[in-house]
Amino acid sequence: MARHDRQPWRLGPRGERWFDLALTAFLLLPVLPFAVLVDVGAGLLMLAQIAPLAVRRRWPVPVFAVVTGASALQALLIDEPLWSQVAFPVATYSVARFAGPAWAAGALATGVAGAAVAAVDWLLGFDEVALTWSNVTAYFLPIAAMVVAAWALGTLGRTRQAYVDALVERGQRLEREAAQQAALAAVEERHRIAREMHDVVAHGLTTIVVQADGARAAAVHDPAVAAPAFETIAATGREAMTEMRRMLGLLRAEDAVTAPQPRLADLPRPAGRGAPGRHPGGGRPARPAARGARRARADGVPGRPGGAHQRPQARRPRRHRRGAAAPG
Repeated sequence: MARHDRQPWRLGPRGERWFDLALTAFLLLPVLPFAVLVDVGAGLLMLAQIAPLAVRRRWPVPVFAVVTGASALQALLIDEPLWSQVAFPVATYSVARFAGPAWAAGALATGVAGAAVAAVDWLLGFDEVALTWSNVTAYFLPIAAMVVAAWALGTLGRTRQAYVDALVERGQRLEREAAQQAALAAVEERHRIAREMHDVVAHGLTTIVVQADGARAAAVHDPAVAAPAFETIAATGREAMTEMRRMLGLLRAEDAVTAPQPRLADLPRPAGRGAPGRHPGGGRPARPAARGARRARADGVPGRPGGAHQRPQARRPRRHRRGAAAPG
């Protein structure tokens, strides 16, 4: 099965340097035999046109300028094509690929003009009678087509590289934004856990204080009420400590799972009255506890909201006072 996520094969920076050196060396192979066996001057012109291609990626515009100057010098000195003419399309491609659009347009215009000059110059090398419109056109079109093809390939490569760079930059930006969102979600979740821990501790301490005050007030009339109140105080304290340890463990966990805070619709409905110090859904029981505290201070009962076995004991002194005041 073919893998769809496989990246296309591309040369790295070191591979690109070796490719340019190999291309330059390959184009220079006929230069030395031509300079020794045919013409030294033409060999030097060929060397001037081909050798700069070794650094065409790093300095595309200067390389194109050197190749163009050597080609213009060839048109003045030699009235015939040379092997080194292939260096001009390569230089044009390099400008269109690695330079800006303006430089690419200038290279294209220079190449088309050079194609016209080369066609006329080479035809004059044969005979002035051969300089006709049909012959010039026959020479000009193939040379210009090579220049235009080199420019088109370079422009396409530059556009594609810009598109790939934009996609890579967008992917990196999205990755950074996702990491920031995850970090913010983790911080928000830790803050939520800290608030819940504060609610649990505050509720437990409020319940303990209310139970202690109620037990102290009720122990004056019935000391047997103090024992259940103390048991409730101990159970509430242990439960608060357990919840605090659990939430501290979540806060200290490096890979704590973040989740949105539950809404009211997500909270379970209580089936009945819960035990002292327990509140379904982890809400804020501060107000009920405060009301229990005020009721305990007013009635003199252990502040255990919902404790039915303590209400008759709390109302006994009040009925006694009402009964004492009635005969009067």
